[in-house]
Parts: sequence; C-alpha cells; structure tokens
Amino acid sequence: MAGLVATALVACHKQEQAVVGVAKSAMTAEQQARTAAQKRASKQEEQRAELAKISLPTKSMYVDIHEPSAWANPFLAVGADSITLRILNADANTSDIGKGTMLRPEGARRQEIQIRPGDLAEAMVAVPASAWKYGRVVAIAEMPGGAAKDRAKMRRNVESAILQLNDLGIVVNEWPTR
Repeated sequence: MAGLVATALVACHKQEQAVVGVAKSAMTAEQQARTAAQKRASKQEEQRAELAKISLPTKSMYVDIHEPSAWANPFLAVGADSITLRILNADANTSDIGKGTMLRPEGARRQEIQIRPGDLAEAMVAVPASAWKYGRVVAIAEMPGGAAKDRAKMRRNVESAILQLNDLGIVVNEWPTR
C-alpha cells in the first residue's frame, strides 16, 4: 500500500513539473509575440510618420481621371501573387520649354515595379514625395487579363492592400476591373 502511495506521489509530482514547464513555455511564447507586435507597431508608426509628410489628397485634381495612363499618382495593379506599382516621377526641369516633347517624354519618368503583397507598406514609403501630385492618394485595380481561377485570390489581395494602405493613412481610389 505504501508503495502505491509513493508511486502516486511521484507521478503527481512529474505531472506538476510538466504543467509548470508548459506554462513557462507559454509565457515565453507570449512575451516573444508581444515583443514582435510592439516592433511591428513601431515600424508602422514610423511608416505613417514618413507618409504624413505628403499632403492630404485634393479630390478635385483627380476626380475626373478614369484612365490608368492619365493617373499621375502611384497606381497599383493587383495580381494573384504580386502587385505592380507604377509611379510617375516629377520632371526635373521646371520650365515649360519642351515639356512633353521628344526631349522630355513622360514615359521616361514612368517606373513599374513588381512587389510582393507583404512589401506594400515599405514600397509606398519609398515612393518619392514628387510622385504624389494629387496628395496622399493611390489608385488600385485588379490586374487586367488575369485568369478566371485567380479572380478570388486577386480580390482578396486587393482588399488586403486597401487595408494596409488605409492603416498607413493613404486614401485609396479603387477602380473597376475592365
């Protein structure tokens, strides 16, 4: 009988130690998660502060623009696996002489960059201030010509991008798919 009691006590003690070990592991994991969340929050605050240097959008400047080629601010074409960020850099020459001619073509200032959806915030912070002609607003649309099977994934990526942009304080002008 005494042996049975001793065995039961040893078993209970081992279970108690196992529970304590699991609790310590859970607390460590929770602290690591909290630290990671704080780092993400501080990074997002830095990104918001950087983007806050760009003026608020002026809707009257872009309300009548309905063609992607006429849009002068950053434009996002969202695909199933990537986002195409198109920016139009400002003309370095401030005079009106030769503007829009062969000597100063707009296409030479246009850049298209493929990014992963997870890198959207960093990419938007990296856009030069001179590329925000209308203020802190971007146009976004699903990538044209995508496969029918990828439509749902593209839509989820568009919605995710809109959430990320709104979290950064960027106004989003969503365009219909053509």
